[in-house]
Amino acid sequence: MSEATEKGGISVQTEHIFPIIKKWLYSEKEIFLREIVSNACDAVTKLKRLKSLGQVHDIDDNFKINVTLDKEAGTLTVSDNGIGMNGDELRRYICQIALSGALEFIQKYEGDADTSADGIIGHFGLGFYSAFMVSDTVEVVTRSYDGSPAVRWVCTDAGEYEIFDGEREERGTDVIMHISEDEKEFLEESKIRAILHKFCAFMPVEIFFAAAGEEESSDESQEHTHEEGCSCEECEHEHEEHEEKEEKKPQPINDTHPLWQKHPSECTEEEYTAFYHKVFNDYREPLFHIHINADYPLNFKGILYFPRLNHEYESLEGQVKLYYNQVFVADNIKEVIPDYMLMLKGVLDCPELPLNVSRSYLQNNGYVAKVSAHIVKKVCDKLNSMFTLDRAGYEKLWEELKIFVEYASLRDRKFYDRVKASILLPLCGGGHKTVDEYLEAAKEKHENIIYYATDKTAQAQYVSMFTAQGIDVVLLDKLIDTQFISIVEGDRSVKFQRVDSGVADALKGDGEVYTNDALRDLFKKVSGEEKLEVKFENLKDERIPAVLNISEQSRRMEDMMKMYRMSGGEDAGDFKLPQEATLVLNANNATIRKLGEAPEGERAESAAKQIYSLALISQRQLSAEELQRFLLESFDMVAKTL
Repeated sequence: MSEATEKGGISVQTEHIFPIIKKWLYSEKEIFLREIVSNACDAVTKLKRLKSLGQVHDIDDNFKINVTLDKEAGTLTVSDNGIGMNGDELRRYICQIALSGALEFIQKYEGDADTSADGIIGHFGLGFYSAFMVSDTVEVVTRSYDGSPAVRWVCTDAGEYEIFDGEREERGTDVIMHISEDEKEFLEESKIRAILHKFCAFMPVEIFFAAAGEEESSDESQEHTHEEGCSCEECEHEHEEHEEKEEKKPQPINDTHPLWQKHPSECTEEEYTAFYHKVFNDYREPLFHIHINADYPLNFKGILYFPRLNHEYESLEGQVKLYYNQVFVADNIKEVIPDYMLMLKGVLDCPELPLNVSRSYLQNNGYVAKVSAHIVKKVCDKLNSMFTLDRAGYEKLWEELKIFVEYASLRDRKFYDRVKASILLPLCGGGHKTVDEYLEAAKEKHENIIYYATDKTAQAQYVSMFTAQGIDVVLLDKLIDTQFISIVEGDRSVKFQRVDSGVADALKGDGEVYTNDALRDLFKKVSGEEKLEVKFENLKDERIPAVLNISEQSRRMEDMMKMYRMSGGEDAGDFKLPQEATLVLNANNATIRKLGEAPEGERAESAAKQIYSLALISQRQLSAEELQRFLLESFDMVAKTL
């Protein structure tokens, strides 16, 4: 292999890189303010770290960041009283694009005891240049904590800069952005407040915002010489003035100690609810919350809420906000939350992720996959805990949890395996049972069979037949239920059967079953369905002349076709009886036996039509033609009776 004839590094001229920064550095221009304020937070965090290491002494602990808007001057300024920079540091960190002062700081002190780099955002470099996305000129006035003279740096959006002696008495840094003509929206107070609220609401250093011209109150109260506790009129007046000044004292726009950074044992239910209302502007109380405080190796924190739904068709779109060391990154990062949990609302703070994270990075990152799996486990643990510790409260919430649990079980078998013992079956008669509880109670009458209804009103006749025999009927009235029960059936030797899919053994009486071929032919004729199967059974309930059953397999196939829009566009009114339908004539019913004695003639045919139509009504809604025919026949029968 031949030796290289020349070595070097690729150089980029500032006149070429600045247009790229200005247009393409971030997908959202408003992120520039997050970057500049984050840098200010870093400056404060560094100084705090040095103080904790004994590197600096006798410094003012009143750390803060001021964001000041001056519309008339066309400037937006971010000031901090953090570590500051001397001339050499300014040249090293500001004049060399993408050289991170935070990274250098971490590398320098990471070997010392108690110097975890948590809290340092680490993007003071390229992130600083985001200011040029909205500015034609940026000034930096800074003074180091070490007492070095202040330095002033001025740079245009062409990348040309000058350095001067600065005028700043205190340590810290001012970043003064001269907003360009075509970005004047960033000189609107409402715009800046909205950006700060979105990106900086939980940053770890107090942030104050003021627009030029706003009246600023003094932090100092007037001193008096009277003794403490004095109740003279002058002191009372001074006390009232002091309280009034305290009320006017500017308040930070951010919460430096968000709830997710606390230990769950330190938080109250009221605090969790208040945080939910504040962050998501949802007046309703959530169903429950999950506080996550994952240690090494995952290292992330967060609070997730299960929102309350007004009705089953309400949008299930949730909102999970992703943070990086209390700095907002993005809304609804679907790669971190499994798709079947996207109705959740909450916050996740993941310092292991980069601040400017991309979708492709999230999709192919092992850490993200582990975070997602941990969230699933925590949700399952919460459901099981609620079931075990507060069964009554859990049952009250089940109607709103049910769709979520069933959908998640269909999407993720591991989810189902974790929560299956806590899945409830609502009963038509009220209350709930787990699968195990239902099967245990039913093992003497119908072992390993779970009877259910999809509409307890329309199927009331069938339900009453079962309840009369002491058999619980489960209510599965959502379309997703049909798919979900197949998961349960595949997991164990149990079979779900709808109450109208066949005659259960528990509903049958004793004795020899009466049959009548002529009567069977009569009902086939009046039904208009040549393939209709007609059979006789001795039902315990002698009042019911006939019931119409549709096989479980046939009905499930039809439901599946409807779900996937493969049913040929048949509406309820155009419904055609499935081929696997059975008309069961009750041999114990007096009307059926009497009709069997004379199964021919107009009166027999009219009675058979009426019985068949009533059986049909108990099975499904009649079509318009069927309903009209049934009503006319009913009117005729009434007339003949009179």
